[in-house]
Amino acid sequence: MSEHYHDPADLRFLKEMGKAAPAEFNAWLNLDNIVKREDGAVPRKYRELIALAVAFTTQCPYCIEVHTKAAKAVGATREEITESALIAAALRAGGAATHGAMALKFYDQA
Repeated sequence: MSEHYHDPADLRFLKEMGKAAPAEFNAWLNLDNIVKREDGAVPRKYRELIALAVAFTTQCPYCIEVHTKAAKAVGATREEITESALIAAALRAGGAATHGAMALKFYDQA
């Protein structure tokens, strides 16, 4: 077993997933085309920064790598990537706080 939970070599299993469930796999794979659109109302650089912020909150290291490189390729700066990370962290913290408020509601109901 690998020393690290996220082993880049594991990406080879995506081919097996594609063979085992081709329709579902291709539908999932095509979702990435939403980020790559150049003709949307949201410019490509911002699409990549949004994707990166989501990747930070879902904690997918592969998505973080792909979208960091793509964001840089379309002109995002280190500062924009850093701000995206901190914005994502703030919203994640907000989610924890609102779930804490929900816990108090459940406490009072019990």
